[in-house]
Amino acid sequence: MADPPTIATVLAEVGPRLKRLRARRRVTLTELAAATGISKSTLSRLETGQRKPSLELLLPIAQAHQVPLDELVGAPEVGDPRIRPKPRKRNGRIVVPLTQTPSGMHAWKVIIPPEPGEPELRIHEGHEWLYVLSGQLRLIIGDRDLTMGPGEVAEFDTGLPHWFGPAGDQPVEILSLLGRRDDHVHVRAASRSASASCRTDGAPRARSPVRHDPAS
Repeated sequence: MADPPTIATVLAEVGPRLKRLRARRRVTLTELAAATGISKSTLSRLETGQRKPSLELLLPIAQAHQVPLDELVGAPEVGDPRIRPKPRKRNGRIVVPLTQTPSGMHAWKVIIPPEPGEPELRIHEGHEWLYVLSGQLRLIIGDRDLTMGPGEVAEFDTGLPHWFGPAGDQPVEILSLLGRRDDHVHVRAASRSASASCRTDGAPRARSPVRHDPAS
């Protein structure tokens, strides 16, 4: 992927673009000066690059030509913001990445089938949020053992030993967000019997972007 143009490059291309637009519309400098209130000499200097373009000059020109301001400065088009996730299987879990940035917060949709054996608690840097979409989720953090249903949310410091998976013999579907320990959104977890906060503090802060697969 090519590097984005610098500001200096963008400004240098404004003049030729103004001249091409005027020529395409068959408008003389004199006619454009009358329509914009900008002197003919200033317009000429803009087109030859001898005058730095400014909003005060470009707005009247855009209005006179009846074109968006973006067309004069050659603003890059906004890319398609949609993400087309590709599910993958990790350790028996179906993981669907919902973000594609290399750093910052990461989001996944995770489908977890019933898993044999005892839960194996693990730790890693970061702060995690879990949202139950369907099924029953068992969440263990340290010595706390919670069962969560659809619509319930938990957040916790992953520097503490933790594990999550199905609470019974049916799959559970969740959303998982993982960021740095400083990235708090202040939500709460609730057990099936009573509401309980799952926020925890005291673990070392994660200073670098966290890279972690919720299925690993």
